[in-house]
Amino acid sequence: MSNRTNKTILCALGGVAVWLAAGPVLAQDTPTLDSGDTAWMMTATALVLFMTIPGLSLFYAGMVRAKNALSVMMQCFAITCLMTVLWVVYGYSLAFDDGGGLNQWVGGLSKAFMAGVGVDTLSGSIPESVFAIFQMTFAIITPALMVGAFAERMKFSAMLLFMTLWLTVVYAPVCHWVWGGGWLGEMGVLDFAGGTVVHINAGIAGLVAAMVIGKRKGYPRTAMPPHSLVLTLVGAAMLWVGWFGFNAGSELAADGTAGMAMVVTQVATAGAALAWMFSEWAGHGKPSALGIASGAVAGLVAITPASGFVGPMGALAIGVASGWGCYIASVKIKRAMGYDDSLDVFGVHAVGGIIGAILTGVFVSAALGGAGLAEGISMGAQVGKQIVGVVATIVYDIIVTLVLLKIVDGMLGLRVNEDEETEGLDIVLHDERGYNL
Repeated sequence: MSNRTNKTILCALGGVAVWLAAGPVLAQDTPTLDSGDTAWMMTATALVLFMTIPGLSLFYAGMVRAKNALSVMMQCFAITCLMTVLWVVYGYSLAFDDGGGLNQWVGGLSKAFMAGVGVDTLSGSIPESVFAIFQMTFAIITPALMVGAFAERMKFSAMLLFMTLWLTVVYAPVCHWVWGGGWLGEMGVLDFAGGTVVHINAGIAGLVAAMVIGKRKGYPRTAMPPHSLVLTLVGAAMLWVGWFGFNAGSELAADGTAGMAMVVTQVATAGAALAWMFSEWAGHGKPSALGIASGAVAGLVAITPASGFVGPMGALAIGVASGWGCYIASVKIKRAMGYDDSLDVFGVHAVGGIIGAILTGVFVSAALGGAGLAEGISMGAQVGKQIVGVVATIVYDIIVTLVLLKIVDGMLGLRVNEDEETEGLDIVLHDERGYNL
């Protein structure tokens, strides 16, 4: 065999060896479907939807007066339907399309009407269809959370128009800022499952809405106790269970980070529930069912931005801080300022989200049991980034929400009249009653 033939064979063998060695690397770079991840994400999606209907619906319905119970559940149900349609038409594209000319601020419209999202389209290791529907459940629950701030006095038609506008110009852009390739995500702001995108966003908008619409007739002179704390506790329990999909699902994979997210969600929730309960016990002499349920939700809110980044002890600290802090905001500060946030959306969701977002920058530190700070980033610098994310969300949310409410008020009027409010929204707006006893 000639030397030339030998060289040819050796080159061919070398090429095969290089191809075989590169094969695993190329395979890693090419997205492939993982059936385990997909199954978990489909489950997580159902859990998050379960949080809104029936979880949040029952949680809120129990806290209002009986004459308004059905109207609150109707609002949550209608929002679920409306956000679903808006999300597939353009919401998903505005939040997650990275082809827009204003990419740092909002997505484009190349994915409008779910264009390009097919059976075989992947987002990482799961179908893009599953990713899109999972994110849809976040777009559903965020505006639904606001319902509690203006419960018992807002027109149904005005609520639908306001929520349509709010999803379009508040939720979708802020979601893009953090998760869709926008400026906050690029800056390094940590928000694993929605402290800024969901809870601060909803809590601040809810407070603005409550203040623009005004207090309920008779508030605070007239007692307005919850009509069924049993429903509220059932709803809170459903929220607690569904939140595992909310937080652990945000890893978008069935892996160790998702497992730890489940652990810290449970720990923070329990710590916050106890912190609120003992704070109330010390202040009023008796612990209440409403208090412990509210504390649990506060802990769920606060651990949301941190859930993929902190360890169990960090979660416990965040939970206790949020339970105490949200109690102070919902009871002491609300009473001192005199605003009528009917079901404490600001006190629980905005304040809990702010506490969780900022403390994420502390307890992400590996020295405190967290996942570890990015290379070259100090704890102080990360906390600074978190504060920027919080402040940017608050400022943008206040300004745009206020403008939207004024637009809707001018078009439809925001509030029912006094006689209608006295009769109750169940009959006035829906010609039905929650209870026919």
